[in-house]
Amino acid sequence: MQSSTQKRYSLKKLLCAMTAVIGLGTSLIASAADPLKVGFVYIGPIGDHGWTYQHEVGRQALQEQLGDKVKTSYVENVAEGADAERVIRNMAKENYDLIFTTSFGYMNPTLKVAKQFPKVIFEHATGYKQDKNMGTYLARTYEGRYVGGFLAAKMTKTKKVGYVASFPIPEVIRDINAIQLALNKYNPGTEMKVVWVNSWFDPGKEADATNALIDQGADVIFQHTDSPAPIQTAERRGVYAVGYASDMAHFGPKAVLTSIVNNWGPYYIQATQAVMDHTWKSQDYWGGLKEGTVQLPISDIVPAPVKAEAEQIIASIKSGEFHPFTGPIKDQSGAVKIPAGATASNAELASMNYYIEGMTAQMPK
Repeated sequence: MQSSTQKRYSLKKLLCAMTAVIGLGTSLIASAADPLKVGFVYIGPIGDHGWTYQHEVGRQALQEQLGDKVKTSYVENVAEGADAERVIRNMAKENYDLIFTTSFGYMNPTLKVAKQFPKVIFEHATGYKQDKNMGTYLARTYEGRYVGGFLAAKMTKTKKVGYVASFPIPEVIRDINAIQLALNKYNPGTEMKVVWVNSWFDPGKEADATNALIDQGADVIFQHTDSPAPIQTAERRGVYAVGYASDMAHFGPKAVLTSIVNNWGPYYIQATQAVMDHTWKSQDYWGGLKEGTVQLPISDIVPAPVKAEAEQIIASIKSGEFHPFTGPIKDQSGAVKIPAGATASNAELASMNYYIEGMTAQMPK
């Protein structure tokens, strides 16, 4: 038979145990309510006014849309290679739930870290390698490039177009080819000259490349680099230009015909929500004009009839009636790469490593 002291002691133990259980439950509830940690790894500075800037705009849209359900952060100016692997791994170690890596050269480092942290979800921009916990996403910028090529074909007086290129990866080659396809159709014999700067963001090199192209007669400038330097140079020298990644019209109001704008926010929201809902699956996402991932604000400096025709091309791409890479398409040697009536698959587009017929420039080795 228990004494009153023993009873009080037993009651105290029971109350302590109940408090512990309640505390554990509260802790679990608090843990379940913790915001999803989402990290972004950027190749350039967020102020580049181009590629990285647009990804940062997308991150901000994600944060605004999901509020305190997510906690987002980024690391900018991360070089491809060992630096990228270190930054990505550090994020994984810091218990990030979802990590977006936003440059082609981050592909292998992202895949390596993904294999080491199977509970973390990774999304890689512009790559072609996936895993159970790693998906890929990109914009069908070639759709915008084709329309830009149409505008260039209509606006050039010299029949020479310039392209400031970063690195000879499939994305860049694919976009160059899309422009040439439009030039071939709408102004046959128009030549596209290419200068490779071997950098994503180097305003000095980009300006020098633009000057070199204009000196060779190019009167419409395209770029696959991240600063507005080519636009500013084109404006200063009185030629036309097409912006890239963000709407660059304000950097060259007399020069910019259009910009191929990447709108990443909707995909970042979609992918993050899927992780939160436990419905995320590895996929290869391609977003274009139809999805709003690519946008084309056309300037009023483009004559109204030309603008109207460009809008018709955009509508035909959105509806699926027209695909820029529909055969027959031959490479520079005349070999058929896409047969008549066939349309390039995503796999073929993702691995494009040749120039099409009509390109006079040579592929860098």
